[in-house]
Amino acid sequence: MKAIILAAGKGERLGNITKAIPKPMICVGKKPILQHNIELCKKYGITEIYINIYHLGESIIEYFGDGSRFGVKIYYSIEERLLGTSGGVKHISETYVTSFKCDNKTSFEKQVQSDAFFVIYGDNLSDYNLLKIRDFGIKKKSLVTIAFHYREDVLNSGVSDFDNNGKILTFIEKPKEGQTSSHWVNAGIYYFHPKILDYIPMGYSDFSENIFPFLLEQNIEMFGICENVSLKAFDTIEMYTRNKLIR
Repeated sequence: MKAIILAAGKGERLGNITKAIPKPMICVGKKPILQHNIELCKKYGITEIYINIYHLGESIIEYFGDGSRFGVKIYYSIEERLLGTSGGVKHISETYVTSFKCDNKTSFEKQVQSDAFFVIYGDNLSDYNLLKIRDFGIKKKSLVTIAFHYREDVLNSGVSDFDNNGKILTFIEKPKEGQTSSHWVNAGIYYFHPKILDYIPMGYSDFSENIFPFLLEQNIEMFGICENVSLKAFDTIEMYTRNKLIR
């Protein structure tokens, strides 16, 4: 299995904290957040990892190297300009074309089991069971499987509503008050069939703002797995202060 860990963001809302280090290198429990995510992958048998970098990316390469001391193999995608979450994935797929192939001659079911991949936001901390997400995606034969976690305050997050089968009916990024009654928030962990790459353009794009809404408009099914798991985000000074000492 393979995973892309997104680590290119500048983390500007954290002010001076991310001027000297990239956001995924903030230490929590004496380890960088990115290391926690690499160890999460390793725990579930994912040892082929691709990391996109931009802001102070050389410090990430210097710390993790080829991944051997963490029991994984790491490949890097250096962005000359920020490409967004989905744009970064597209760039990696174009850089490592033999690893991220979408073969339209191969059945959907066979490819979802052999060539599907995870995308994980490298600046979140989670204890999500990645194999449970994978198995759910394979069972649903889904192009897109999104992991969700429960949160009371959803105004700064991506939120979805679902049918009884787990099919995503809406995806609202940073909903206005009263716009949704859902408390299931995007956990920043995706399991993708390789055909998703056909829907991502070259250049800048974002999964939450561009790709997921487009797929819903085209009536392309996406599924969500909802678990009440621990997830810590560090998007703002307040969230950083609240979550840094927890773990």
